[in-house]
Parts: sequence; C-alpha cells; structure tokens
Amino acid sequence: MKIDQLQTPCYVIDEKKMRENLEILKKVQEDTGCKILLAQKAFSGFALYPMIGKYLAGTTASGLFEARLGYEEMGKENHVFSPAYRTEDIEELDRICDHIIFNSTAQLKKFKDVCTRASLGLRINPECSTQGDPCAPGSRLGVTRENFDGECLKWIDGLHFHTLCEQNADDLEKTLQAVEEKFGEFLSEVSWLNMGGGHHITKAGYDMEKLENCIRRMQETYDLEIYLEPGEAVALNAGYLETTVLDIVENNGIKILVL
Repeated sequence: MKIDQLQTPCYVIDEKKMRENLEILKKVQEDTGCKILLAQKAFSGFALYPMIGKYLAGTTASGLFEARLGYEEMGKENHVFSPAYRTEDIEELDRICDHIIFNSTAQLKKFKDVCTRASLGLRINPECSTQGDPCAPGSRLGVTRENFDGECLKWIDGLHFHTLCEQNADDLEKTLQAVEEKFGEFLSEVSWLNMGGGHHITKAGYDMEKLENCIRRMQETYDLEIYLEPGEAVALNAGYLETTVLDIVENNGIKILVL
C-alpha cells in the first residue's frame, strides 16, 4: 500500500506499532497477573480486535453499543460502565457483559435483581484529583466515602475507580493512597478492583516498575484481582490521518493549510 495513493481523508493504522504497544501491555499482565482491557471509547477499530484479543483480556464499554461491539468482535471478557443505565438496556447488558459497574448506589439497587449473570461493581470517587475532573468537587462520577452505603457490599463483587488521563504511575500511586485511606476497610470484602484507564503505559519514559509495584501491593494486601482499562495506550502513536491540502491561505503573515 502506498500511503500517498489513498483516497483522502482516511485514517491509517500502523499494525507494527500497535503490536509493539500490545507487547508492552502483555508483559505487564504476565509480570503481575493483572488483566488489561481495551477501553473502546478511545479505540474501536474493530478490524484489529482479533489481533488485540491475542494480547489483552478483553474490552470495556461505556454503553450498550460499545458493549455489543466488544461482545461481537472480540468475544473475550466484556465489561461496561456508564454514569446511568436505561431500564430497556440492562437485560441485554447482563446477557453480554461479564462485569457491570454502576455509578451510584441508587442505580445498583434499582438493577441488582435484574442482573443475574454479570459480576456487579460500584464506581468509587476517592476525592483525589491529580489533574482535575473526574474527582474534582461536584463531579457526577463515582460514590464518595460520605455517600458509600456498606449495605452495597451484599450485591457487588468489586470496586472501580477512574481518575487518570494520559498520566504516569506516580499519579496512580497517589490515587491508590487515597483509595486505601477512604475505602480500605472495604477492599478485603470484594474480589476485584478495577483501576480504570488513563495509564500512559506505552509512552516513552513511563514508570513500568512503579505500575507493577502498585498492582502487586493491592493484590497481596487485599487478595484482589486487578483490572486496568487503558485506551489510548493501546493505540498510542499507531496511526495517521492522511489528508490532501486543497488550498493555502494567508492571514497576518501566517500560512494556513485548508485540508
């Protein structure tokens, strides 16, 4: 394929670079025993799902249609989190998803009896903001310690947090300290912990040793199965937007390309 002969605009995915990223993620799984999922809202190029499925444990979704995509195109572990679920979607999600994570105790209580197959989880907000949202004051995402109802432990198997975006392992380490401070008493009462996405694992200079130490410490301290769900890290620097310059205009001495 000659890239300059393609009809534009189009996205070109670099399979070699994708494999390099996936090898890094696979090694984290092999070193620690954690499971890494593809966050489809960051990358949903399903033509590559068979290849990605050879390296990762499965997919995670932010709603029904992404959940269907992961179920149909990769067919491995299939997880979903949404700030709120529609009643008409929940039965299908329970049928095709292995984990369903709720954003509030109200949603959990509303749908817990409908979900007869999936492992249920609750998103927590450790109120530790390393960059702003989603742990900033007033965030809609996750249950704070003040609003955490211990009764929910009867219905859930795991806890989930997502606080990072394109960040290194030192921010994860800081977040985990807050998770343990706020929710540590509950961690031994669940079987899995999902550390969300935003881990820039495949970026040059990422502190892999610190990441693996964080994973092992949570496994060994609380006897937890650990999940990570990076999106961008799977496809980082593995694609190009091929365009054609249609015109060049000038304004205040600046040449501007119209694509």
